[in-house]
Amino acid sequence: MDFGPYLMLAIMEGALTAAVLALTASGLALVFGVMRVVNVAHGEFFMLGAVLAWWVTQLAGGSPVLGFLLALCVVPVLVGMLAAFVDMTILKRINYDPERTIVATIGTLYILQQVTLMTYGPEARPVAPPFNARIALPWIDMSDGTLRLYWPWGLSITSYKLFVIGAACVVLLGLWSLMTKTKLGLLMRATEQDREMALAFGIPVQRIYAIAFGLGAGMAALAAVLIVPIQQAHYLMGGDPLLLSFIVVIIGGLGSLPGAILAALLIGLSDGIISIFFSPTLAKIFATLFVAFVLVFRPKGLWGTGKP
Repeated sequence: MDFGPYLMLAIMEGALTAAVLALTASGLALVFGVMRVVNVAHGEFFMLGAVLAWWVTQLAGGSPVLGFLLALCVVPVLVGMLAAFVDMTILKRINYDPERTIVATIGTLYILQQVTLMTYGPEARPVAPPFNARIALPWIDMSDGTLRLYWPWGLSITSYKLFVIGAACVVLLGLWSLMTKTKLGLLMRATEQDREMALAFGIPVQRIYAIAFGLGAGMAALAAVLIVPIQQAHYLMGGDPLLLSFIVVIIGGLGSLPGAILAALLIGLSDGIISIFFSPTLAKIFATLFVAFVLVFRPKGLWGTGKP
């Protein structure tokens, strides 16, 4: 087979995986960076985003565009508010103790999962994409020494997948702007650097924690809303995003947003290329080996600072 067009297809599918993974893992990295909390329920907030997106699109009626836009605007806010409520009612009361926080978020995971099962059911349900035109993928051939651009018949990507990649880039740029250009971002970074000093300067640390926890969950829910027209909503779909997010955060460096984005690109692109040319199982094995390699040779991660 011709290598060029299939490589382009693998890169585009890998970019889609990387975009969704970067959104999900950035939320997990944000929570750990600001709060030093390992949120085991992060995958269930992703799942909740997908399920609520299905509910919203059903309530919106027959217009896929209207339903999707409503889900895109409403669902991350609802999930973020729920996560902030969990922070204020559970995590705050156990004083963010690392061991008890893990147990508490595991309990939150099972509560969200079982409540979703009782209300939503065990079925996987699709969400119609707002648009789905197919776009041919070009590739470059220089085998005879002449540069030629081809659009091979049958190899294409949908316009919605390109939208997901673009939307993820815009959201990540917005998150970076929030953390570096706004007062809220400054307060989050101050809290991350030294919680006790932030308290001494009158920063409302508890409120910052609730906002960070809600924002991290909202990022996961937004990623789910974007991907659910491609993957059906299901009450057990939170496991893979949680595992991959932990892999990305470990590789990128605990609490590092740039590291999470870089690691998501590496894992996503390698997953797309290895899955197309070999097998999805081999792609998961590669990700696991990459984590082991990073832990052995660079325990702080690719972009980690080594802060306690």
